Amino acid sequence: MDAPRFLNAQTIEIIVLGLVAFIFSTAGGVIFGQFMKVLSHGKINPMIGAAGVSAVPMSARVVQRMSQREDPSNFLLMHAMGPNVAGVIGTAVAAGAMLTLLST
Repeated sequence: MDAPRFLNAQTIEIIVLGLVAFIFSTAGGVIFGQFMKVLSHGKINPMIGAAGVSAVPMSARVVQRMSQREDPSNFLLMHAMGPNVAGVIGTAVAAGAMLTLLST
């Protein structure tokens, strides 16, 4: 696709909306992770909540790197991939439901 068709105001709006959705999803995941940490009396690392966004495998790797900066013995990559894949499945289900509702 050539630039004049792609680089327009509508494309920029879509990119900005995606970024806002990503920010809220990550923040919501971390807040819910903190909530789960309190309920589990500290057994759950709240950073796992940040991996719930459907950016596979990038968000899981970010969680892994951030956790190892705090404590080099942390290894959360495989634990972070669980909510990461669940985020993808949730996104697919939500998209399917939205398409079903909008196409009728």
